[in-house]
Amino acid sequence: MANKENDSSNTKIVFIESLPIKLGQLLKIADCVQDGIEAKIRIQGGEVLVNNEIETRRGRQLKEGDIVTYANMHYLITQNGN
Repeated sequence: MANKENDSSNTKIVFIESLPIKLGQLLKIADCVQDGIEAKIRIQGGEVLVNNEIETRRGRQLKEGDIVTYANMHYLITQNGN
C-alpha cells in the first residue's frame, strides 16, 4: 500500500496509493506504531503533530503535502505517481 524513502534529514517521504488516509492508518503504515491501539494512545496522548499542530483525532484525514511528526521524525505524505 505504501513505501517509504529516507531523505537526508529526519524526514521520510511516505507514498500512499489512495488519499485521503486517516492519521492512525498512516502511523501503522510508517511503522511508527505496532497496531491501532497504540496509534490511539499516542495520538490521544498528544504525541503526534500534523503540520506542526498537536492532533488528537485518530481519524484525521491526511492529504498530499501534510507533514506528520512523531518521535522526532517527520513524515511527508505523497500520493503514488506524483
